[in-house]
Amino acid sequence: MTYDAELDARGLLCPLPVLKARKRLGALASGQVLRMTADDPAAIVDVPHFCAEAGHEMLDCQDADGAQVYLIRKG
Repeated sequence: MTYDAELDARGLLCPLPVLKARKRLGALASGQVLRMTADDPAAIVDVPHFCAEAGHEMLDCQDADGAQVYLIRKG
């Protein structure tokens, strides 16, 4: 899937991956997609919760090289 912006949040612990995702999504237009890579175990819970609360759509989450890759469409 194509995406409009990318965020590497590996090495960051809760709540930094979500805070950085919120900042990056703020710069995108509605409907654009952010690809975020994170290795914080809490991100598996935090990212879907953040998306639901902020009105964004989590399109996909996959494991890759010891991290998770999230595709988030800005609401």
